[in-house]
Amino acid sequence: MADEHQFIEDGLQRSQIDEFFADELGRAGYGGMDVAKTPMGTQIVLKAEKPGMVIGKGGKNIRKVTRELEERFNLDDPQIDVQEVDEPDLNARIVADRLANALERGWYFRKAGHTTIDRIMESGALGAEIVLSGKVTGARSRVEKFNRGYIKHNGEPAQEIVDEGQGVAVMKLGTIGVTVKIIPPGAELPDDFEIHEDVEVEPVEQVAESEGVESLLEEEPEEIPDVGEDEDVEVPDEEPEDVIDEEVVEEVIEETDADDEADEADEADEAVEEELDELDEDVEAEAEELLDEMEDADDESAEADEADDADDAEADDAEADEEVEE
Repeated sequence: MADEHQFIEDGLQRSQIDEFFADELGRAGYGGMDVAKTPMGTQIVLKAEKPGMVIGKGGKNIRKVTRELEERFNLDDPQIDVQEVDEPDLNARIVADRLANALERGWYFRKAGHTTIDRIMESGALGAEIVLSGKVTGARSRVEKFNRGYIKHNGEPAQEIVDEGQGVAVMKLGTIGVTVKIIPPGAELPDDFEIHEDVEVEPVEQVAESEGVESLLEEEPEEIPDVGEDEDVEVPDEEPEDVIDEEVVEEVIEETDADDEADEADEADEAVEEELDELDEDVEAEAEELLDEMEDADDESAEADEADDADDAEADDAEADEEVEE
């Protein structure tokens, strides 16, 4: 099996075991679990508000749970260790189950939410948030939030520091989802800072006055050593005549390039103007031809109308003569 599929299988098995414990140990105040695979088997640490109910009389209940884990989830030699939760009001899973039970018993959601979050803050939590979603009061679902203190929603602190638990309250109108987030006391947040008072600060070393900039400027420049008589030093008598200044050559080349580009642009503009003039002449000639054709057509139509009028007049005269003869 590939590593990706193995991770998925392990996560699915872990969530199924968590749901199994929540159903079996709900009355004992189930507060979560930690699973670790060891060479000796599978080590499971349960957190519960009432460890005695998890173990049962004479260990009867814990043996039943162990047998169920072996048969249902194929765990090799599961070893269950039960730990008591020191402060149940700071365990998000236990608080969510308590709030869901209170809603099922008929508590008004606003009173239950404020009472629960006040108990969390009185236990020393740095911050808490309760979210109720569903058909809280009527047939239409909505979301209600209760906030106290400081809470993180994103980033690594939200995953590592914030304790989150969920519960479900089954009501007559429908189910209500309960989500509880708690930042426990003593949590170190990345944006925390401390102010230390009465701390001895070491003095900052200052530069001596003799080493300042002014002292360096006041110092005399070093003398250039004299050249001895025995050493031969070649001194050019005259500057060479054929010396080419590279900067001047570059400026001349740039000017010639700019002049060539300007000439090419002017030639292109002239060619475009000539083409436009030719197009205007062609358009004017076509327009004149169309006007002449329209005038000829008007003349022909006028002549045809006159001929029709003459024929009609002759026909009327002929009819009048026939009537007179009769």
